[in-house]
Amino acid sequence: MKLKVSGRKLVLGCVMALSLTGCGESTDPTQVAVTGGVVQGVKNNNVIAFKGIPFAAPPVGDLRWRAPQAVQPWEGVLEANDYGNDCMQLPFPSDAAPLGKTPAEDCLYVNVWKPADANENTPVLVWFYGGGYVNGGASPAVYNGEHFAESGVIFVSFNYRLGRFGFFAHPALTEEAKANNEPTANFAVMDQVTALHWVKNNIAAFGGDPSQVTIIGESAGGDSVLTMMQTAPANGLFQRAVIMSGGGRSLTQRRVLSKAESGEQSAEAIGENFAEAKGISASGAEALAALRELSGESVVDGYNLATMFAPPAGGKTTYVGGPVQDGELITGSIQSALENDTVADVDVMVGATSMDIGFNAFPDKASLFASYGEFAEAAEAAYDPTGDAPLQLVGYMAGQDRMMQEPARFVATQMTQSGQQAYYYRFGYVADSLSNEPGAAHASDIPFFFKTVDAKYGAALTPKDAETSAMIHQYVANFAKTGNPNGEGLATWEAFDPAVSNMMDFNRAGEGSHAVDPWKARLDVVAKAASR
Repeated sequence: MKLKVSGRKLVLGCVMALSLTGCGESTDPTQVAVTGGVVQGVKNNNVIAFKGIPFAAPPVGDLRWRAPQAVQPWEGVLEANDYGNDCMQLPFPSDAAPLGKTPAEDCLYVNVWKPADANENTPVLVWFYGGGYVNGGASPAVYNGEHFAESGVIFVSFNYRLGRFGFFAHPALTEEAKANNEPTANFAVMDQVTALHWVKNNIAAFGGDPSQVTIIGESAGGDSVLTMMQTAPANGLFQRAVIMSGGGRSLTQRRVLSKAESGEQSAEAIGENFAEAKGISASGAEALAALRELSGESVVDGYNLATMFAPPAGGKTTYVGGPVQDGELITGSIQSALENDTVADVDVMVGATSMDIGFNAFPDKASLFASYGEFAEAAEAAYDPTGDAPLQLVGYMAGQDRMMQEPARFVATQMTQSGQQAYYYRFGYVADSLSNEPGAAHASDIPFFFKTVDAKYGAALTPKDAETSAMIHQYVANFAKTGNPNGEGLATWEAFDPAVSNMMDFNRAGEGSHAVDPWKARLDVVAKAASR
């Protein structure tokens, strides 16, 4: 993305100001001074949007596979009226949130939507997109933050590096990082932390309260929110968290940086596999130079959500699959961090969709139930009490419970036991135009949370869809404002009680129904098996 800077000059040396409090003279709410310079937003009714603000230097050339570096200052006023590039990736046609910008390595940009009358007390909501850590970006229309601003919340979105740009290890990179006194491997995590620091340092200039920040993410974005709760550098940068279909036990493998574990290759060995596949056999600085000379397309190497489960070419794994246990940013699994109460002390809203992601690797029901060990009979009673359910159905239910449903409840349980408030939900609403679908698919909740159902469904949108979205959106906005989703005109949503397993079910009727989780027996079996 090329920075578009107007010819207007600034006064009183405010170009490098971190916030308008350092300038004092400006009364134009569409012009804000941030780290790097001054930005000009666009006002639409009672919302002012600022798009494409750099929050770090472009991670290109010698900065590929480096920790984010300081943003490059600009002179004049940056016209912040369009998204920056989404991060380098191979998009795919069936993406639930298609990109609005062309992917590129120069992609570290942040976007802000604020109420026109925002003051220093306005709460802040920061979005982490999903896409399996290989796809996604801030530009999709369903991620527009305008409606959150209309609801009295400053909404922030940003890009983080993906695939091998975001998660990559190599012995030569590890040595370089040590020499630069920087972390390595988890470049996407570093981007995310850097974006949160940008919010802390700059959001007051937009009228936001840096002590009232909620982070929210879906799928890999939900896993990223859990990572922010776990990683020490993000401590204190947010006060609440919303985890949408983000797992909670083992959404990603989290390989160890420099050693093989449990028969799996280390992250560095996988990086060497990739270098070998590209004909790079050198070591040290020579290897890094050759790797950094590869084109962006060559680094992506055809990898995206549509191809990530295919057997690796040549039989060798060449991508680590997501966050790496580097011993610095990430020291273990999210599950262990939750169990050991070493995550951030924040209140959470956590849940999944009614037909979320689930995989079955078992050839028959007998082997599936046997995987529950001593709880095999209890699993059979919970999933197939009559014995005549088809394997495909039982396998899917068990798969999504293990991957998404029970881990969400597990997060709610652990956070409650550590003294925090947790609000547990399941999104089961299906848009009227998809009435033949048996349940709510993975990621189908996003436009309802964002109140961007018009962008998703267009002419097929019904009044019921819009009303359901407005209701769910208000719960989320209320949580961002106060840590409590409840409000006038909404069904009461009680904080989670592990002894009861209570939840809010956003059901097919378009209502919020608070009751005991109807899948409690299934999830209880999963929890017991996971703890054995």
